[in-house]
Amino acid sequence: MSKKPVVIAGGGPVGLVTALALARQGIEVVLLEAESQIPQDLRAGTFHPPTVEMLDRLGLGNAMLEQGIKVPEWQIRDRRTGVVAQFDLGLLADVTPHPFRLHCEQHKLSRIAADVLVSMPNVKLLFGHRCTGFVQDAEGVTVKVQSENGEDEIRASWLVGTDGAHSVVRKGMNVEFDGFTWPERFLVFATPYDLREQGFTGNAYVADPDEWCAIFIQPHKGPPGIWRIAFPTKPEMSEEEILSDAFVQSRIQGFLAPDREYEIAYRSVYRVHQRVASDFRDGRVLIAGDAAHINNPLGGMGLNSGIHDGVNLAEKLTVVFEGASQDLLDRYVRQRRLTNIEYVQAITIRNKRLLEERDPAVRKEHLDELRQTAADPARARAYLLNSSMIASIARAREIQ
Repeated sequence: MSKKPVVIAGGGPVGLVTALALARQGIEVVLLEAESQIPQDLRAGTFHPPTVEMLDRLGLGNAMLEQGIKVPEWQIRDRRTGVVAQFDLGLLADVTPHPFRLHCEQHKLSRIAADVLVSMPNVKLLFGHRCTGFVQDAEGVTVKVQSENGEDEIRASWLVGTDGAHSVVRKGMNVEFDGFTWPERFLVFATPYDLREQGFTGNAYVADPDEWCAIFIQPHKGPPGIWRIAFPTKPEMSEEEILSDAFVQSRIQGFLAPDREYEIAYRSVYRVHQRVASDFRDGRVLIAGDAAHINNPLGGMGLNSGIHDGVNLAEKLTVVFEGASQDLLDRYVRQRRLTNIEYVQAITIRNKRLLEERDPAVRKEHLDELRQTAADPARARAYLLNSSMIASIARAREIQ
């Protein structure tokens, strides 16, 4: 086995899980994270059944289950008429030991994984260290690093970029980041008001041609948790206007009861993209997670697909370290890029278009189809295999 480590640029959950998957196999890993510590903000927080299984195999599952909320049922609603369809992941209990969505903030996974990694002798976690570029040759990669101590270089056997949508690693590769940006931005805010009092399951998507929304519960200082709600906003609105108390209150008041003020614990606004890198590999440099693909959050697939990338890549890098051909890494690219296009991109785009459909006839047709799907156990099962990402994992295994 090479003595040169694998360097991972980006210490978010995907980078940390990738590092752990490699380190569990005895591979030396250096992880670079530009921030001085793990961010505590409310970002992605939905883990699908196959992702929980992967975390189980890495020894992280129990801690995640202890800190998260199990959400076995989720709804699609029409804003005017109420529940259209309710799906129960219990239908998949024969194919997964975790027939639920696990809601848990991503920073908790990051902390759990980091706590394991710091105890491993073959891992270096370097917070406050930013990858600024690289130069590769046939034998390895020289990674350029910036920290408060100045510039440095690390010699690596492989470089893995998990450094997000603005990835320095991807930009240094000979690849494009193809796709598009949605015109509207998303307002996301959190409230401790318990939406279960209004009949909501822990996860719900509400269709409306003018103002759809997505809702999910997150753990927060004990029961009943905190509820995150995502709304679209008009492209011409300023960020200041979107984040104002008046606008945020008007969104939730229009959605729930207009005659009260709601506590708002968190708010943010961000642009949403659908993009996939033209390749996930350039020689000894690879990318995973948001560095490789980004999508809208409707369906909770972005973080999950990134973790699936990291585990898949670690499996193949381990075999390459043991002497297998480097061509095996091209299979990683084929498996993860194609399934991202076929499942993650396709499903998240379809989810958004379903929620915002304006044509009454098309809207009725789509909602009626969902009603029929939820009422038929066989069709509901097939639907859940896709939405839970179990089908995408199975599809990836088929790709040679």
